[in-house]
Amino acid sequence: MPHRCRSCRKFFSVRTGTVMQASNLDYQFWAIVIYLFCTSLKSVSSMKLHRDLDITQKSAWHLAHRLRKAFAHEPSLYSGPVEVDETYIGGRNRHAHKRQERTQGGSGKVIVAAAKDRATRQISAAIVPNTEAGTLNGFVAGRAKHDATIYTDDHPSYRKLPYRHEAVKHSVSEYVRGQALVNGIESFWALLKRGCHGTFHHFSHKHLKRYVCEFAARYNIRELDTLMQMPSSSAA
Repeated sequence: MPHRCRSCRKFFSVRTGTVMQASNLDYQFWAIVIYLFCTSLKSVSSMKLHRDLDITQKSAWHLAHRLRKAFAHEPSLYSGPVEVDETYIGGRNRHAHKRQERTQGGSGKVIVAAAKDRATRQISAAIVPNTEAGTLNGFVAGRAKHDATIYTDDHPSYRKLPYRHEAVKHSVSEYVRGQALVNGIESFWALLKRGCHGTFHHFSHKHLKRYVCEFAARYNIRELDTLMQMPSSSAA
C-alpha cells in the first residue's frame, strides 16, 4: 500500500479496486492466469494452476473464481437476428427407459439459456429457473430489441414470443430451414459442456453462474488477438 489519498487519508495501491485487491500473489501470477483463462477454450482447472504456478490449490481456486466474477457483465440488447436456445447442465444423464416416471430428462440439472446476435457474434447466457413461456420470454426481452428477428427450436414456450419468430423442428430432426437455425448457440453449448466434462468434471450448482459467465465472456473475445483479449477480460 505505497500510496495515500490526502482527502480520505487511506492508503492504496494499483491493486485497489481490482480483482487483485487484498491478494498476496505477485502480479506475474495474475498475468499468467489471465493469459490461460483467455486462451484456453475449455478453461483451466484449479489443480492445473496449482501445479503450474506452484501455489496451493486453495489459492488457485480462489484466484480463478475472482476472475470468473470479473467476467460478469450486464446483458446487451441485440439488434438481431438473434438465436435463442436453452440446455441442461449437471445431474446424471439417463436413457429414456431408465428415467423415473413423471420426470423429465433434465431432472436434477440446472437450466441455462443463451442468446446469440448474428450481427456482432456476441453471446449472452444466464441460468433460468425453468423453461416456462414467461421465463423464456423475459429472457429474450432482456437481450433482444423489439424489432429483432428471433430464431429458436420448436420448444412450446417460444410459440408466443412477441417478435418476428421462426423455429426449426428439432423434434423431427430438422436443424436448418433457410435462415432458421440455432447452430451458433449449439457451438457454445459444446464448449461449455466439454469444459464441464473434460476440464472440471463437474459444475456445482452454487458456482455454475460464474462458469457460465466465464465461458460466455471468452466466447465473445475469441476473435481478438491475445494481446487484446487479456485487457478486454481483465477490464471487467
